[in-house]
Formats: sequence, C-alpha cells, structure tokens
Amino acid sequence: LSIMISFLLMVNKQGQTRLSSYYEWISMAERVALESEIIRKCLSRSELQCSFLEYRGYKVIYRRYASLFFIVGTKPDAGGEENQENELGMLEFIHTLVETMDKWAGSICELDIMYQLEQVHFLLDEMVMNGYIVETNKSNVLRPIDLMERESYKAENMFR
Repeated sequence: LSIMISFLLMVNKQGQTRLSSYYEWISMAERVALESEIIRKCLSRSELQCSFLEYRGYKVIYRRYASLFFIVGTKPDAGGEENQENELGMLEFIHTLVETMDKWAGSICELDIMYQLEQVHFLLDEMVMNGYIVETNKSNVLRPIDLMERESYKAENMFR
C-alpha cells in the first residue's frame, strides 16, 4: 500500500486559493467544490484544534504560516481501504516546503506566490513528483531554480 499526495493548496485567510497543485485527475467542477469545502473547514477551525481532518475519503493535513494556509490532501492508492498516512510526516513536509520557500524568497508571503507563481510551481515540482515526495534537501530543490534565474538574468542583460 502506498500513499500519495492528492493535492496541495496554498490559501490566504480570506479563503482565496493562491496555488493549487493536483496529483490525481479530478474534474474542474469537483475541484472547485472540494477546494471550497476543505478551505471552509480548515479556516473555521480554531488554533486549539488539531491540524488533521478527514473529508470525503481524503486525509487533510494543514498548517497556517502568517496569513497563508498550506493544505495537503492524501488518499490511499486504489485498492487500499484505510489511509495510513503519517500526519506528522506530512506536517514536516509542509514545514520543509515553507522553509525552502523562505530560503528562496527571503520571508515567503502571499505576494511572492501571486507574482512568482511559475517559480513556486517549479519549486514544488522539485519536491513532489506525481504525488510522491522526492526531494526535501533545500539546496537540491533550489539549485535548478537558481540556475534558471541566473540564465534569465544573463539573457536580459545580453543586449544592453
């Protein structure tokens, strides 16, 4: 039995999705409904409640950093009856993701995600592939992004 991440959301305190990444096929109508329901559930919980909940077969793990909520949904692969996902391991992954984003952008904020969405997706794609966590070393995750930014800077200054 293997567990994979089904989706990852970055949401502000007003419930607006700033980034969504899905690792299994879900129709757009279903995504919209699922996101709004999960976001509503996560935002309505108090800080005294735990950061795990189960919803429609998903195990949802979330954590709030400043004004952003990082929400991960997991589901067992087809055939698995019970989701054996380690919630604390997923919280650790969320923390590693935030630390990596902090290292990349200084102190990550909602505007960084909004205005540099492509780079945030690159960063996330370096850490999660096909729903499975493949890299957690911050330097290894940031190296390709740094190289792309350096090449882009060279290209911008080529004709000056």
